[in-house]
Amino acid sequence: MRLTRPPFGPAEFKDADLLDSTYYASADPHALWARLREHDPAYYCDPADGREAFWVLTRHEDVSMVLRDYESFTSRRGTMLCIIDLSMPDFASDEMMPDTDPPRHRMLREPVNRALTPRAVAAQEEPIRAIVRDLLRPALDGGVFDMAQAALLFPMAFTGTLMGLPRENWRRMSELTAMTIAYDDPDYSVGDSKATLRQAHHELFDFFLSEVRSRRRSDADGGDLLSILRAMDVDGAPLTEQQLVLNCYALLLGANVTTPHVTSTLVALMAEHPGQFRRVREDVGLRRLCVQETLRWSSPASHFMRYALRDVQLHGRTLREGEPVSVWLGSANRDERVFDRPYEFDVTRQPNKHVAFGVGPHYCIGAGLATLGLRIFLDELMNLVERVEPAGEVTHLASNLVAGYKNMPVRLTPRAGVTERTLSEAAG
Repeated sequence: MRLTRPPFGPAEFKDADLLDSTYYASADPHALWARLREHDPAYYCDPADGREAFWVLTRHEDVSMVLRDYESFTSRRGTMLCIIDLSMPDFASDEMMPDTDPPRHRMLREPVNRALTPRAVAAQEEPIRAIVRDLLRPALDGGVFDMAQAALLFPMAFTGTLMGLPRENWRRMSELTAMTIAYDDPDYSVGDSKATLRQAHHELFDFFLSEVRSRRRSDADGGDLLSILRAMDVDGAPLTEQQLVLNCYALLLGANVTTPHVTSTLVALMAEHPGQFRRVREDVGLRRLCVQETLRWSSPASHFMRYALRDVQLHGRTLREGEPVSVWLGSANRDERVFDRPYEFDVTRQPNKHVAFGVGPHYCIGAGLATLGLRIFLDELMNLVERVEPAGEVTHLASNLVAGYKNMPVRLTPRAGVTERTLSEAAG
């Protein structure tokens, strides 16, 4: 979606727009969220087209409260607004990490945590650095370079390596994960929305089932994440094939559909704020803050869903037991009550209480790996690129879940002495 700033025009919308993927590609959700934060922070959205109504929460405090309070708001019935009827049961309930509550959530999360220790994540630094250089190398000839398209494979490369997935499958898996969250986008759909979701799920689940069955429980010493999960027990028993497939899917989806759009945003911001990035180049200590501010600014996961487990009073409204509740991270990260100058990008911003990775028990399990990847991408961008210039029309992903780019044509001017040849020699 477009990352717009005030002054906003009138935020006219229909309730159905909040579900409509194309609205987020072409309209102005930030204007809508600003209006709701100020005038209707607990908004009851009724599409009036046969789909179930749901609550929309847009303030940082309310978003954080819902994500932390699993005793009042459950994840077990699904965590995303999508074309599926919100009143339907979730087939992944209690089987897939995102669709569980504590203590069950902790039981499924712990094996993955043990496979994503800081030491394991740190071991990915040099492979990720090589991946970033490979990504940027074609852009250093001065021609037009589509950053958004190039970035699509960035997380797949290091997540695929970490999970031990065959390289020849990476591109297709990136396409399939995009289909699951952009099922209405003409560049990813294969028929209607439901057919697109079915196709993506069928291929991904079949692929992971084949990979799971190719591992033995004695293969944990192989070191890849899937083998480690295959060898671990939960509550005294091995993970079932269904649990393994669903959780591999969740891990891949979490990485592939968000990280590319943060990297594209970082490049767009470098073009828009060259002075701030000169400071980041000169002061390495600012790079950690710059990554966090880019996460706040991009807010790639737009929303999460929960369902009320009891009646909850909020802003004079009653969220009734059983009702779906959506919390909007992109709005929370622009909340004027929390962030000074929320519509300004500031590489020195401290504190920065963004919720781009969520909060509470469902805080993104891959946050450490994603942050490492983004830091390395920023390092290499500063080392290799002197200037970024827009070079064509930017197009945005049609998705109500991910604030993403489809195309971002740019020209990158390499720093003095940096050529494709020097990069190749460094890689060698």
